[in-house]
Amino acid sequence: MWRTIAGVIVGFAAWMLIVTILNWGLRLWLPGYLHAEPAMAFTLAMKIARLSIAALTSLAAGALVRAIAPASGWAPWIVGFVLLVLFVPDHVYLWHKFPVWYHLTFLVTLAPLVALGGWLSSRGETGR
Repeated sequence: MWRTIAGVIVGFAAWMLIVTILNWGLRLWLPGYLHAEPAMAFTLAMKIARLSIAALTSLAAGALVRAIAPASGWAPWIVGFVLLVLFVPDHVYLWHKFPVWYHLTFLVTLAPLVALGGWLSSRGETGR
């Protein structure tokens, strides 16, 4: 049980850290992103890049959760659902700034991608 709790806490913290680092990378790598960010006036490419880093972050967080709590298949799902609960109010607040497909892509895939990261991580361990 303690490993599950630790996995959930570390997975949540890792999600926040990883997405922050990748977002810094977007600021450096994607022309115009830094200037578009304050007003959230993103181009299609910027929106896709943001969704991509969220997806990669979710997969990585799920893998980390599973590495810490390998016996808990639910721990990645817990992290994903906690993140979902935390992000829904932000997306409701920002609903008018982004198209519906953007919100739905982020929110609908968040928990499943964290769980997929955990599942993929556990599959890699079975081959060892």
